[in-house]
Amino acid sequence: MPPLPPVGGVPFAAGASGPEPLGGVDLRRGVRISLTTVLTLALLGLLLLAAARFQQRGALGDVLAEGVVLSDGTADKANQADAFFASVSLVAAVLGLGAAGLWAVWFRRVRLNAEVLAPGTHRFGSGWAAGAWFTPVVNLWFPKQIANDIYRASAPAGPQSARKGLLNAWWVSGIVAGALAGASAFGYALTEAKMRRDFRLERFDAWEDDVRNLRMLAGASAFGYLLCAVAGALALLVVRQLTRMQEERALEGLEYESFAGDGSAYAAAGPYAAAGPYAAAGPYAGPWPYPHAQPTPAPYGAPGAYGAPPGPYPAAGPYAPYPPPGQGPLPGTPVGPYGPSYGPTYGAPNGSPYGSPPGAGSSVPNPYSSEPDGGPAHY
Repeated sequence: MPPLPPVGGVPFAAGASGPEPLGGVDLRRGVRISLTTVLTLALLGLLLLAAARFQQRGALGDVLAEGVVLSDGTADKANQADAFFASVSLVAAVLGLGAAGLWAVWFRRVRLNAEVLAPGTHRFGSGWAAGAWFTPVVNLWFPKQIANDIYRASAPAGPQSARKGLLNAWWVSGIVAGALAGASAFGYALTEAKMRRDFRLERFDAWEDDVRNLRMLAGASAFGYLLCAVAGALALLVVRQLTRMQEERALEGLEYESFAGDGSAYAAAGPYAAAGPYAAAGPYAGPWPYPHAQPTPAPYGAPGAYGAPPGPYPAAGPYAPYPPPGQGPLPGTPVGPYGPSYGPTYGAPNGSPYGSPPGAGSSVPNPYSSEPDGGPAHY
């Protein structure tokens, strides 16, 4: 099936779920849309977790206010808060696992795109782009280094122009939020288990201190979940920013290919169709489809997939300018006193088959003259 016409300046590939510019860069939107949807739902789950923790914190405050003997209303409120947090935790865990899996798939795809955009500039292989997130210890810095390489390779204005402020904010907030939420949740679970053991052993001397610790840890856990939601929102912005950067780089590469190639990027179904690689009216059948008239030099150097063309044509060939007469692979046209000649020279200086003209001073005899000194020819 031939390529479909360009829509919005981006050629579509048949059977793709989104724009996929030429040059090997995969910008199909299926994984990105799924990731954005599940990540948004996971953010809602984190907000519900924070609300459930605040509810538990309020119930623990009522327990401290009443003392050892609790009323039925206070006990029911505490039990309901625990049940609500348990149910929300289950839903949030499922959404978090789905978001983590889709994130790993999407992150590996943008890493492969970055390899096409700037080959040989990455510190880790594409397998680490997915595996580093689930590898203990190294997941604290490997993913960030991979993301830095992807940003530098995807920056349209060159690797030194990559703006990583959003990326850094997302990474720092994610590390802090994960540490706070994990530590507070772990401490809450340990304190709750200790209270249950003391209750079975009928030891009630430290229950008040344990309830205070639970109330403090519930507040810290709620704040940690809110910070995780902030990190998730920044992750959505990172997905959007990085996708836009790679789209711009892919279109830049398509621009170079169209300028230096044979025009195959503009198929017969598109608005720039022409019979043959160049149209009769100029190098393209229609106006140049990009804002500037000629591609600027690529920030990642040349030669390469998107290197700057050295001149009007990629290399000397059938369209290269001819050299001056007498210079280059073809011999210069022999010229004499009476203009150029186009026949066998027969030894005459001007290449004329009829010998030297009178007064030329040639010592070569005229084959059609009876005078040996090259005088006027007789017919």
